[in-house]
Amino acid sequence: MTRRSVITGTGSALPPRRVSNAELAREIDTSDEWIVERTGIRARHIAADGETTATLAADAARKALEAAGIAASDIGLIVLATATPDQTFPASATRVQTMLGIDDCIAFDVAAVCTGFLYALAVADNMVKGGMADRALVIGSETFSRILDWEDRGTCVLFGDGAGALVLEAQEGGDVGILASRLHADGRHNDLLYVDGGPSTTGTVGKLRMKGREVFRHAVVNLAEVMNEVMAAAGHAPDEIDWLIPHQANKRILDATAKKLGLSPDKVVVTVDQHANTSAASVPLALDTAVRDGRVKKGDLIVLEAMGGGFTWGASVIRY
Repeated sequence: MTRRSVITGTGSALPPRRVSNAELAREIDTSDEWIVERTGIRARHIAADGETTATLAADAARKALEAAGIAASDIGLIVLATATPDQTFPASATRVQTMLGIDDCIAFDVAAVCTGFLYALAVADNMVKGGMADRALVIGSETFSRILDWEDRGTCVLFGDGAGALVLEAQEGGDVGILASRLHADGRHNDLLYVDGGPSTTGTVGKLRMKGREVFRHAVVNLAEVMNEVMAAAGHAPDEIDWLIPHQANKRILDATAKKLGLSPDKVVVTVDQHANTSAASVPLALDTAVRDGRVKKGDLIVLEAMGGGFTWGASVIRY
């Protein structure tokens, strides 16, 4: 029988502090109209002192465990996708492990920026299918507000903080679970989206830098191509998709990608207006939202996709 990784629970967490476009406009040279027209974003959540990538991740993980109906002690693997870890080392996943009261399990971070959750999901899927663990927590969590240049209105309005998580469980046979994943990277485009610091270069955390127009152009092409690639690998046609759950970077990118694929906008889950771009957290945040509001149902064919700095990009096809 085929051993597959099946999603049995989802969860998410957002910091209580919600910052609207109007509030931002009182601090920097921008406006609600300018932000909404260019991005579709209306608000973002900002972590307070004491709220970190790990604490948000643990909150999302607890909700996913509750939804799955299992105890934290049942988890054998934690893969945390983040570009904003609590510390340079050890991995924030080990902090989450301790917060959940798990004495021993595999736990590590994955860094692929906005595509991080797709990378983490593929890694966890292969480890579960390979028998390394029977149950896994896959988490995307970010506190991007800590690496933003709040004087750069072109970038600081785009991002927010949050976390999303899901539980993967091994099941034998059946046609549900992760059907296919495809991942890519092209480091030649480093200077289009990056952070200008790091332990080995400047000894500082650094701030996010982005050339938005060029990123937009690459995103639409790369996401459409990887979608077609992963659907072919899964043996399904794009018109069979029930829900596309994309990285929530920019409403214009979501619209352009759906149009390029011939998908109805009604099949695209959009949450970027409520929490902005939360990098590796955005896909699991959107998934949890759609599961909890009843849009995503058991048996639905869903596609997760993302592109981020690196460039990295990828997609997964899942029978929910």
